[in-house]
Amino acid sequence: MVRFADYPEIGELVVCEVREVKDFGAFVTLEEYPGKEGFIHISEVAPGWVKYIRKFIREKQKVVCKVLRVNPSRGQIDLSLKQVNPHQKREAIQRWKNEQKAEKLFSLFAEKMNLSFDEAYEKYGKRLVEVFGSFYRAFEETVLNPDVLEEEGFKGSWTKTFKEIAETSIQIPFVTVSANLKLWSFETEGINHIKDALIKAKNNDQSIRIIYAGAPIYKLKIVAMDYAEAEKKLKKASERAISYIKSKGGFGEFYREDKDASSS
Repeated sequence: MVRFADYPEIGELVVCEVREVKDFGAFVTLEEYPGKEGFIHISEVAPGWVKYIRKFIREKQKVVCKVLRVNPSRGQIDLSLKQVNPHQKREAIQRWKNEQKAEKLFSLFAEKMNLSFDEAYEKYGKRLVEVFGSFYRAFEETVLNPDVLEEEGFKGSWTKTFKEIAETSIQIPFVTVSANLKLWSFETEGINHIKDALIKAKNNDQSIRIIYAGAPIYKLKIVAMDYAEAEKKLKKASERAISYIKSKGGFGEFYREDKDASSS
């Protein structure tokens, strides 16, 4: 994996392979930092007292660790296995797998440009990683927004090749959440106020759909890359609509079908 830093930062989650297990701890290699090794002291292997370390960790095993201390002058990286929860482990492993895939795709891109990986990295890849943070994110953002390379100042015919590889190789996992928005008004211009409130809710965002469910109820549907982002958009969309309708003397409520209605 391409990294600008030689060593990880304290608090960073890193994917490792266990090289050797001793009674006092385990030595691991850092998958994302080639040539770097770390150490997990037995006290950081699992919660509580660990009598038999090999019950928790073994050679060749892939583990996700939290970086506790880094001493570049001594080449020392102290790690913790017990301070990583299952959710963090899944996310770190998925990130690592994504980057492995992205580097293979960049190798394909380099081949299509008749360049070696290192040549392509120096010419295009380095700035891509600087702008997007990683190869995978560069490919992912290109799929989400085909114009993002040009918007970030990248120029040249190579962008077409990069986009083609991204579009055919990266599949974005989307999630959908929905809830009901109840809007009503007894004002003379009430119907227009409701229409304007729905426009405020959508806010020109193509990921937000508003479906008429029978006055005064409208269903909000949000498509996003993860549930946290979707829920955040859902909340803000409903708040925009309710705030607007109230400012015009109307009423608004936001609720799930299995929950009681509540004002925002």
